[in-house]
Amino acid sequence: KFAMVAPDVQIDDGKGTILISSEEGETEANNHRKLSDFAIRNGTRLQADDFLQDYTLLINVLHSEDLEKDVEFEVVGDTPERIGPKPSEPPSRNISNGSDDGAQPSTSTGK
Repeated sequence: KFAMVAPDVQIDDGKGTILISSEEGETEANNHRKLSDFAIRNGTRLQADDFLQDYTLLINVLHSEDLEKDVEFEVVGDTPERIGPKPSEPPSRNISNGSDDGAQPSTSTGK
């Protein structure tokens, strides 16, 4: 739903419990587990980060009995208008002396 490339998802409970890791194999044991196995219930918050795209989502889990048949979940609320990588950065300025304060190298001859 959110077009994340390499997500890391953790429970936003201050303990840092990682549910999904972008590191291969790190959380594969979680794949067969249910959310309730992690004490995730109505009102739990999850934080999803995608470092490759530099974006983070806070997810509020809300239980509902009113979903349509064969619908496992529904995304409601504020969603970004455009999901994906940020536009490329503007070209950097050429900095000849390691500072961007506009100073130019010295041209004095020492006389």
